[in-house]
Amino acid sequence: MNPAWNGGELMASQRGIRLEGDLAGLEAGIEALRGELGFCLAPEGIPVHVSRSQQNIEVSLENGRGEIRYNRKIHFFRALGLLLEALLDSPVQRKEEPQFDMNGVMVDASRNAVMKPDSIKILLRKMAVMGLDVLMLYTEDTYAIETQPYFGYMRGRYTDQECREINDYAGLFGIEVIPCIQTLAHLETFLQWDAAKELHDTPAVLLAGSDRTYALIEEMVTAAAKPFQSKKIHIGMDEAHGLGRGRYLDLNGYRPRFEIMTDHLQRVLSITRKLGLQPMIWSDMYVRIGSQTGDYYDEKAVIPEEVIENLPRDVKFVYWDYYHTDPEFYGKYIRLHKKFGSPPVFAGGIWTFSGVGTHYEKTFMATDAALSACKREGIKEVFTTIWMDDGGENNLFSSLLGLQLFAEHGYAKKLDRERVGKRFRFCTGADLQSFMLLGSIDTPPGAKWWQVLEPDNPGKYLLWQDILTGLFDRHAEGFDVASHYARLAKSLKACAARNGEWEHVFEVPVKLCEVLSLKSDIGIRLKRLYDEKNHGELAHFAKHVLPDLHQRVGEMRQVHRDQWFRIYKPFGWEVLDIRYGGLLARIDTAIKRLADFLDGRIERVEELEAERLFFDGLTRPEDGGLVRCNRYQRICTANVL
Repeated sequence: MNPAWNGGELMASQRGIRLEGDLAGLEAGIEALRGELGFCLAPEGIPVHVSRSQQNIEVSLENGRGEIRYNRKIHFFRALGLLLEALLDSPVQRKEEPQFDMNGVMVDASRNAVMKPDSIKILLRKMAVMGLDVLMLYTEDTYAIETQPYFGYMRGRYTDQECREINDYAGLFGIEVIPCIQTLAHLETFLQWDAAKELHDTPAVLLAGSDRTYALIEEMVTAAAKPFQSKKIHIGMDEAHGLGRGRYLDLNGYRPRFEIMTDHLQRVLSITRKLGLQPMIWSDMYVRIGSQTGDYYDEKAVIPEEVIENLPRDVKFVYWDYYHTDPEFYGKYIRLHKKFGSPPVFAGGIWTFSGVGTHYEKTFMATDAALSACKREGIKEVFTTIWMDDGGENNLFSSLLGLQLFAEHGYAKKLDRERVGKRFRFCTGADLQSFMLLGSIDTPPGAKWWQVLEPDNPGKYLLWQDILTGLFDRHAEGFDVASHYARLAKSLKACAARNGEWEHVFEVPVKLCEVLSLKSDIGIRLKRLYDEKNHGELAHFAKHVLPDLHQRVGEMRQVHRDQWFRIYKPFGWEVLDIRYGGLLARIDTAIKRLADFLDGRIERVEELEAERLFFDGLTRPEDGGLVRCNRYQRICTANVL
């Protein structure tokens, strides 16, 4: 139950509501939200007349009577929330004009964290009250293809029945579920198997031009689309780095990537046309190929006119950008995409993908700039993305505030920040400032996030880096990072207590901060004590400090494990188990290495004698400061993992 309703206060004091009028097709969705919002449908309740409008949402509550006017099904459920919110507050007359024809969310179900269907249903109910109308499930190989047993093998792939269940539940609220797959790159988890050895160009990219490839893609598209009512499908095709330069080059010789990409797209579109589907793709490859540096955001990129002229008009190109904070940049890139010949779609992002923390300062700055530009440029289809890069360490529900931000942008020409917080409290029962604080995991002293495309993410690498080799220690030197995390642990613990059903969103961040309050500078301190030959303090570390750290990491692992199995399918947790296990084992080894040194069994600890360099090779000693690294295999060791 939403805490905003105070355990049934509406039912007791307001006699509930009585909906009447045009309710056809809404009944099941209303019933599904009764428990979510805690309202009562009662014959003697406040009468609320429901009718259709041409476009706008209109909600009024005056003199003991209410009215809802709506155009689309999803608009009714947002309007219902607005009306119920008014019952807790004051009389209202509110009119909202939807700014977009499509406004929803893409959920990453491919970076190991595959949401359980029941978790998706929770998300759908929140989306319904917010008024978000599209859910995309990003599934590289995490959906079932009957004839391909290794496709999504041991990855928690969705069954056809699970997809149908999700589709039907979303339909209760007028939310369209659009499959979001890959038909070129990002398929390394399938292409790793011997069963797919004839299908790859590079380890992550399909072999373009091969009949076997298009036979597989037809199976993929058919299987992905079949469970869903929508005729739309996202067929991916982003970040196909090395296209035409692997086995393709061996088999066919050199060919310009523009030509390979365009021919491949045409062959995939012949499949979607045959199946009666309406495809969209990520746009970056066409921009990258036109850039001398291969950069998606290269403002000097030149896409040849003949390429643009030959682009198919029955596919939509999705401009994705989670980084920029200047509306003018978004405007320029939107205008570039308009040249492609079909109305562009914009995809923003909630910064969930850099570790355990969700960077909301960056999320708000980028989203405000992007969606303001979209409105000005007449973009009618937008969605936000929830990526779970490098193992899915974050809690997907930490993204809820970002969803609210997108929703409120979608119903207002100009965003009211105070309104976002109020709506967030009503729609989710959560507190805006508490969720904002999650971003502080990546903003200790020395971290850069203002006016940079990619904020530093010390919360990730200070957790996973090795104690004895400390690849990032040089960056943390001179900054009181440990005190930042000690204070943040207390603040986040207070946030957990005041966020009701979302307490679990804060549990792992609290444990992380408790770990980092000890671990973030532990390598720096160990090396200093070793260099000073301070055997007494080294013994204290070996007997007390490191065992304390071992216990804190173990507690964090247990809390994280419980959270994972609550939200996601079990497949994929083994990756984090291995990371935690490795960290715990290395703490044990550090204890033994110090004990052996102090007891004279070894003459030196070579790891602590090694010079510490800056991780990025670019930072100057006089500048210092933290950096960004979002790849565990680069963080934990300088050796081959």
